[in-house]
Amino acid sequence: MKYDVISADGHIDLIWLPPDLFTKNCSAAMRERMPYVVEGPKGPEWTSKNGAKFGLVNGMGSAGREYVPGIIHRSDRMASTGLYSDGKKGIRRLTEVDHRLKDQDRDGVQAEVIYGILGASGRLNDPEASTEVLRIYNDWLHDFCAAAPDRLVGLANIPNHDMDVAVAEMNRNAKRGVRGFDVANKPDMTPLWDPFWEPLWQLANDTGIPVHFHTIGGRSPDTSKMPAYVQRRVFATHITGFQMHMSTMLMGLIYSGAPERFPNLKIVIGEAGLGWIPYVLQHMDLEWEDQFKDLDLKMKPSDYWHRQFYATYQTDPVGVRLLDLLGEDNVMWGSDYPHPDGIWPDSQEFLKNELTEVSPEVRRKVVRDNAMKLYRLGN
Repeated sequence: MKYDVISADGHIDLIWLPPDLFTKNCSAAMRERMPYVVEGPKGPEWTSKNGAKFGLVNGMGSAGREYVPGIIHRSDRMASTGLYSDGKKGIRRLTEVDHRLKDQDRDGVQAEVIYGILGASGRLNDPEASTEVLRIYNDWLHDFCAAAPDRLVGLANIPNHDMDVAVAEMNRNAKRGVRGFDVANKPDMTPLWDPFWEPLWQLANDTGIPVHFHTIGGRSPDTSKMPAYVQRRVFATHITGFQMHMSTMLMGLIYSGAPERFPNLKIVIGEAGLGWIPYVLQHMDLEWEDQFKDLDLKMKPSDYWHRQFYATYQTDPVGVRLLDLLGEDNVMWGSDYPHPDGIWPDSQEFLKNELTEVSPEVRRKVVRDNAMKLYRLGN
């Protein structure tokens, strides 16, 4: 396979999966607790017996919202390709291999890394059932990617509520050759500085399989009793700032000493953006030098970043100007297909505009080489 552009951040959302996937493949004891599809007021929608709502079948974004023309510019652009109208006809372009590859081709992308349904498993609010959901999804994803292994890199979805369960699922997927772990990220999960994570770091170090945390933002306040214009302020603040919540995870993980103890541990922060990272690294170095040299770190915090960390972005003109500080080996571009804050199907236009001042060698690293090396593409 000849690669020119690899997207290191694409998505499969639960609402685009086969409607009977979970009820058909779960154990008999779990059937009543699985997500399933019912007819709703706006069409078929995913739900569960305990009242979890996952969104409209083949809806917009990870929450399966209804697509309404004229509200989100990028969604209008995606809709112009027939994405949502096809979905209403039962054509699952995200989860049917031939259609997904055609959407890659439309965008000038030869391969993509696929994040999964961890947010949906959290909404289920049933840890045991969520573990079953992720197992079923990982089995489905394995077969999905096996149809085009040189183009589809699926990340095994790993729960975070029970470390024994997490490690077991990691081992199960590692044995069949998975190329990345996508660990559930939610506002109230155990902080990354906590020793709770030690077995996960150990396994990732031993296998060399990269661990991914995708940005989700912080917990948005309850706006139900606020006036509409205030709700819009809250939503704008949440959407605009959600990537920067990853700074806490980055700091917690490095200060935990895990990268020092496990030098083969590789961490990817997905859809995190870039522009904020150099400041955080510089400030970590400052504080470490000033008062935290008692921590289990033998190098500056930024040195661990350069040795073991990666960030993905879809559009970040400011961050691109800081590539010398970020490290040209630590950045991977991704389209965020098919989410409404992504840039599909116009990725080539964005890449051309934002990487104009970047050397051809650095450009190749950002849009191709770093992902090829990390995910063993072309080997």
